[in-house]
Parts: sequence; C-alpha cells; structure tokens
Amino acid sequence: MLNIGCHLSNSKGYMNMCTVSASIGGNTFQFFTRNPRGGAAKDIDPEDASAAMTFMRDHAFAKILAHAPYTLNPCAERPEVREFTLNTMRDDLKRMEYTPGNMYNFHPGSHVGQGIEKGIELISEMLNAILEPSQSTTVLLETMSGKGSEVGSRFEEIREIIDRTELNEKLGVCLDTCHVYDGGYDIVNDLEGVLEEFDRVIGLGRLKAIHINDTKNPFSSHKDRHEKIGAGYIGIEAFGRIVNHTALRDLPFYLETPNEVEGYGEEIALLRSLVTEN
Repeated sequence: MLNIGCHLSNSKGYMNMCTVSASIGGNTFQFFTRNPRGGAAKDIDPEDASAAMTFMRDHAFAKILAHAPYTLNPCAERPEVREFTLNTMRDDLKRMEYTPGNMYNFHPGSHVGQGIEKGIELISEMLNAILEPSQSTTVLLETMSGKGSEVGSRFEEIREIIDRTELNEKLGVCLDTCHVYDGGYDIVNDLEGVLEEFDRVIGLGRLKAIHINDTKNPFSSHKDRHEKIGAGYIGIEAFGRIVNHTALRDLPFYLETPNEVEGYGEEIALLRSLVTEN
C-alpha cells in the first residue's frame, strides 16, 4: 500500500489532522511545528496527542512528519540567528515526544557567503548540541535545489553533515523530488542512477521520507518552485516509476504541491492509481 499524505495545518490539533488526512485517502501527513515563519508555538494538548496516536495505530498510518519553520538557518553568519535556530529546534524536538517515534524535517540552511564547508561545520555543531540519546524522533535533512547559498543540494554535503554528527543514528534524509530534479539529479530519465548514487554516497538506509512534488522549472535550474503532480517538468510517467520503485515504495510520501485539501485528495488518488502490484 502506498503510504501518502499531504501538508496540513496544525491549528486545530493532531486529531483534526488525522481525520482530515483519512477523509481524503491519506494515511499520514506533514505539518509545521509552529508558524512557518517562526515565532512561538502553541501549547500541545496531551490528550489530543494521545488520541491521535491511537487513531494512527488503528488506521495503519505511516510515520507523520513535522517540518521546521522556514526561518531557521543553522549555518547563518549571524550568531543570533543560529542561536534562535538552535533554541527553536531543541524545543521542537521536546514537543515531538508527545507523538513519539515520528520524524522531524529541516532545511540544512544557507551559508550566506561563508562557504559550503563552513556551512556544514555549523549545521553539524547545532545537531551535536540538540540531539539527545533518549529522543525517539528521527531528524531528517532535506535535499535542496541549490538556489543561492543553500547547503544540501549535493548528496556529498548531506553525507558530510551526517559524518560530523556524533549521534548520527538519530539522522535520516528526506528526498524532495522537486529539489533533486532542480538540483541536477535526473530522476525523470535516470531514476535508477540517481538512487544508486544516493546509496553510494549516503546509503539508502538513511532515506526515511519523500516529499513528492512536481516542479515549475526545468532540469538543473537550481530553483525551488513546486508544481502540482503531473503539471510540471517531472510528469506523471516519472512519478509512476517513483512510487513503484522497490527502494522507495514502502517509504512515506508527503505532498507539498500548491493545493488545498480537496486538491490534495485528488493527487493522492492519482498517485495511488499509479501503483502496480508488488
């Protein structure tokens, strides 16, 4: 069975996200831990979180994925930005323990002129400061498109961050289809080759989640503009190969396309229709 969901608002709590996801054919979902532009997070209702965990078990949900705010930059040049990022992510990981055993995704950040190596150093330092042996949450580094001074558009950069992180058993990778295609990995014409390279550099055992998005931009454009499934440069045929690939088909897929809930339901149905018998 294809494990798939979409990005949902958490303004009404975990149970609401569960029921909305199920109502449109999903069996997982992604959400922001707080306002995507940063700021304080609302208090978690422990009873709501507990009820959601029961619902997810009863309805065979895959792991859910929390997404860090976009404003966070672990490798910013300004120390106060790095400190804000560290404190926010540390707080988010504590909050994730209300829904134990799930995943937390973040953009590695932009080195803003300091250079890739410095960026990798700063990201790893932050991870070494916030990861705890007792945490049940897996922290995911997201593959990026390479716009501006982004870190993480090359598999080698992600590998180096992992290698420099002491508790790297707590780390995984979220592969974004829009980002990797924009970043120069041809998942349309050479999906097998891209996954072989991922395995050689990072290891497919680290791949924990897929952001499944089409792209408004052509191959290797190094931009980041998501498109609805089948309406962009990746296209339906390539998505059929992605959802059926033996290395990917059992992973959770999360839609981040420009859509509303009803449209997400249509995309979930479309992607499910592409699945062939295992």
